[in-house]
Amino acid sequence: MFSLKSVATVGGLTLTSRALGFLREMMIAHQLGTGPVAEAFFVAMRLPNLFRQMFAEGAFNSAFVPMFARRIEEQGKSEAKVFAERVLSVLLIILLLVTIGAELTMPWLMRVFAPGFHVFPEKFRLAVLLTSITFPYLLFMSLCALQGGILNSLHKFTAAAAAPIMLNLTLIGTLLIPTDSDEQAGIILAWAVTLAGVLQFVWLAWACHRAGMRLGLRRPRLGPDVRRLMKLMVPGLIGGGLNQINMAIATILATLQAGAVSYLYYADRLYQLPLALIGSAIGVVLLPSLTRALRSGQPVDANRIQNRAIELGLSLSLPAAVALIIASHPVIAAVYQRGAFASQDTFAVAAALSVVAAGLPAYVLNKALTPGFLAREDTMTPFRFAMIAVGADIVIAISLFHFIGYIGIAAGTAGAAWINAAMLYMRLHRRGLLSLDTRIKRVAPRLILSAALMGAVLWGAIRLGQPYLNGSEINRIGALAVLILIGLATYGMAVLLTGAVSVQDLRRRRRPSATGA
Repeated sequence: MFSLKSVATVGGLTLTSRALGFLREMMIAHQLGTGPVAEAFFVAMRLPNLFRQMFAEGAFNSAFVPMFARRIEEQGKSEAKVFAERVLSVLLIILLLVTIGAELTMPWLMRVFAPGFHVFPEKFRLAVLLTSITFPYLLFMSLCALQGGILNSLHKFTAAAAAPIMLNLTLIGTLLIPTDSDEQAGIILAWAVTLAGVLQFVWLAWACHRAGMRLGLRRPRLGPDVRRLMKLMVPGLIGGGLNQINMAIATILATLQAGAVSYLYYADRLYQLPLALIGSAIGVVLLPSLTRALRSGQPVDANRIQNRAIELGLSLSLPAAVALIIASHPVIAAVYQRGAFASQDTFAVAAALSVVAAGLPAYVLNKALTPGFLAREDTMTPFRFAMIAVGADIVIAISLFHFIGYIGIAAGTAGAAWINAAMLYMRLHRRGLLSLDTRIKRVAPRLILSAALMGAVLWGAIRLGQPYLNGSEINRIGALAVLILIGLATYGMAVLLTGAVSVQDLRRRRRPSATGA
């Protein structure tokens, strides 16, 4: 069932993970800055993460969760478990072949994903080495996606949402190890990534066992149900991974400009915080809830659930986007500017963050709209729209890269998100699968007004606080904390004054409800 409490559970654990992720990125920025080792490591993180998020969290999760949830609803947990074991056996073979193939062809893969590195032999060599070390992370995290999909379908969201915390704790521990050079630090970090994948797999295997879903290995067989899953996954490789594909395109183009990979990576890490807290949490909770409502023959409830998901997404993403756009420089300065990360790096990363943050509400809307297709086992429509959006991203990024460099790449990413969100909504509406109710039509303009009011107050506060925001590290951090409190208080008062949210609404939405009212 879709409720604010479920979203808060996933979002709260994600917040813990992202807070640790911030600490991790701060430590990486302090030690490696935006130099060649940092860029090689970021590419080494991007490649397995691209495949993981497209395949495991995108295509696989989007196809598996509705099918698994349907089996629970129609045939019971025992038959659903058999289906999951069949999938596991085939999935493991595919992942082993992909991993071995990638390891054997890594230099050629690197020429595709980091074309600008080959003119710098040492950076190219290091990127190949680090990516070879991190790539097995894909295997373990894809298996984690299977385990997480099972748990989420059972409405047990905690274990899967907590798993990423292990990655950050492992990398933070690694960064505390003394090293003789930046290259040695990069190699140790790469090994820590793969170790974290193993730890997360073990953690979720234990959680599945506790939930009565201890999976065994069966002889791999492409039965009708597994073939159906793979058929649904093919379009989902694109449809469920728009953000990841856009970031891959951004990384490829960024390798053509010195420092751009690091600038976009650091900006993306900050941008991903609200996206994960809001969009991913909504998507995780919404898909199984929507699927069960439809399988139970309750289309009215399904429409209401999706309306509330859109409303919640807008209420959180709009102020986050406005805050990141207006306060990008103070945020970057407080989080990253120390050690090897210089003031000129702050200006470069802040510029990218301001542009890419404009696409945040659109990405959150994508997370709330796409389940409307996936719950009906329609992966082709999101696939087609995502392909159009990717094409738009490439055109915008390449067109602007010649004039404004990596800022054009960020603009392409944001623009593609809005194009995709618009297409998803229009198709759902035209098919009669989604109708905006009276409540969201009343609330949405008030949320926009509330976010604008918060933005105006933040803008004035930044002007008044310049001496502190440009001062010492402790002053920058303290001033940012004050800005955050001002922003939260202003937006909270604005939504209450405009009537976008009422105290009664908050109390009612904290309770789980099949209708999501």
